[in-house]
Amino acid sequence: MNKRLTYLQQLIDSGKADAFAHYAFAMEHKKEGAIPAAGAAFEALRDKFPDYVPQYLMAGQMYLDDNQKGLAADWLKRGLVVAEKMGDGKAVGEIEAALALC
Repeated sequence: MNKRLTYLQQLIDSGKADAFAHYAFAMEHKKEGAIPAAGAAFEALRDKFPDYVPQYLMAGQMYLDDNQKGLAADWLKRGLVVAEKMGDGKAVGEIEAALALC
C-alpha cells in the first residue's frame, strides 16, 4: 500500500475522515488499477455520504473502463438522482453523457 493510501486508511479508521478523504481513498485505489478495492471504497463512501455527487461519475467511469456496464449504469443512475436533487446541473450533464455509453 502506498503512503497516500496508508495515510487515508488511517484517517478513515480514526473516524475523522470527511467525504473528500473517503473519495480520495477510492480514487487512489482506482489510480492504482485496484478495481475491487476502489469499488469497495466507493461503496463505503456512498453508504456514509450518499449526497457526495462526484463519487457517482467516477465510480461509473471506472466500471465503464473496466467493461462492467451493469455496475456502471447502476452507479450513474443513482448519481443522476442525487445530482438532480442537489441541483448540480453540470454533474447531471456529465452523468447523462456517461450513461449514454452504457
